[in-house]
Amino acid sequence: MKPGGFLLAFGGTRTHHRMWSAIEDAGFVIQDTIMWLYGSGFPKGRAQLKPAFELICVAFKTEAVAYFQRVFARVKDAGCDAVVLGCTEIPLIMNDINSPLPTLDSTRLLARAALRRAVAE
Repeated sequence: MKPGGFLLAFGGTRTHHRMWSAIEDAGFVIQDTIMWLYGSGFPKGRAQLKPAFELICVAFKTEAVAYFQRVFARVKDAGCDAVVLGCTEIPLIMNDINSPLPTLDSTRLLARAALRRAVAE
């Protein structure tokens, strides 16, 4: 796994807890659990719709935080004033608290701008 990489593991609904335990035993930190919802088959009526879901474990290695801290420190030493977290995964583990530089989370900034616009209208 590359430094800073995330693990996404799909688990069955009744046995996902075993996978999550194995992921932790392998040295990963579980960040979150997300769910993939999908319909199974083509229903003949609304009452026969059988939605299904699959749990997805989002995890990372603790070394990932140290890796990003080293990278951010190098660019700080080179004269950088802030870091744009333009990737959706990096803000899950890096923020202003554990970063040597101020961070700009593009997803959060866009969400705040959309909210301001929606409230203003």
